[in-house]
Amino acid sequence: MVQGRMASHNGSSVTEFVLLGLTQQPGLQLPLFLLFLGICVVSMLGNLGLMVLIGLNPHLHTPMYYFLFHLSFIDLCYSSVITPRMLMSFMKQNIIPYAECMAQLFFFAFFAIDECCILTSMAYDRYVVICKPLLYKAIVSHRVCFMMTVGVYAMGFVGALAHLVCMLRLTFCDSNVINHYVCDMPPLLRLSCSSTSTNEAVVFIVVGVNVIGPSLTIFISYTLILSNIFCIHSRKGRSKAFHTCISHIIAVSLFFVASAFMYLMPSPVEALDQDKISTVFYTIVGPMMNPFIYSLRNKDVHIALKKTLKKSKRT
Repeated sequence: MVQGRMASHNGSSVTEFVLLGLTQQPGLQLPLFLLFLGICVVSMLGNLGLMVLIGLNPHLHTPMYYFLFHLSFIDLCYSSVITPRMLMSFMKQNIIPYAECMAQLFFFAFFAIDECCILTSMAYDRYVVICKPLLYKAIVSHRVCFMMTVGVYAMGFVGALAHLVCMLRLTFCDSNVINHYVCDMPPLLRLSCSSTSTNEAVVFIVVGVNVIGPSLTIFISYTLILSNIFCIHSRKGRSKAFHTCISHIIAVSLFFVASAFMYLMPSPVEALDQDKISTVFYTIVGPMMNPFIYSLRNKDVHIALKKTLKKSKRT
């Protein structure tokens, strides 16, 4: 075990942490490194490509793709915060300075909350387009989209700052080995030699507001959407309406189920490996899958891609 050098960080004697990573089994290190390196590259290219595609094609400048652009931006940043350190832990002992660990904690929480909120905004957009199509442009105007996006990032900042401030007041005395691949709240709280009751309360409040609240909002939105779809007499009309929602339902399920399982269920020490697997789904797999979930069966994206490729060939 590597012990942190003696220094003072709000009374803490630890100046660095050791991230154990996803697994300690030597035979899995190289295969997992290659697997997650591939996932990282695909995630970066997929999200960046979708952002460029939306930015270059005026017919994609609609509320739906406006929110999708920000979802891709958040996923791109999310991967940048998490994956490099994770890959490092497969190759060598991953020592992270105290200040960098706290910074990673802040941005990890910031982008996680942003993702919750942007997915909720997208659910509201789908509700309006299906249940109130004639009023869609008036309800989901450019100004409304902008204000909702500002709210998304504001919620992320406030929640992440609350976690950071509470974490900075803790003392880490002896153990500095984090049984995880990221500086997340639960594994850090287990290392503290001071009372963590305030931190645990903040975790449940912030996660409750940003997981339970959005989950209920999305559930209510889709209850109203489904009831409206079942009222459509045309089979083709029902299929088209449902098709506009299926991508979002998959993305929401992947993110919210994993994050709720991680933060809202009791997690004993022996369940740490299970926690790490849950975290993989919403921090690494989700950001990689989202560009494909939203683009594979999306005709607008296919048309935009063809137009962009034709323009690039001409130049």
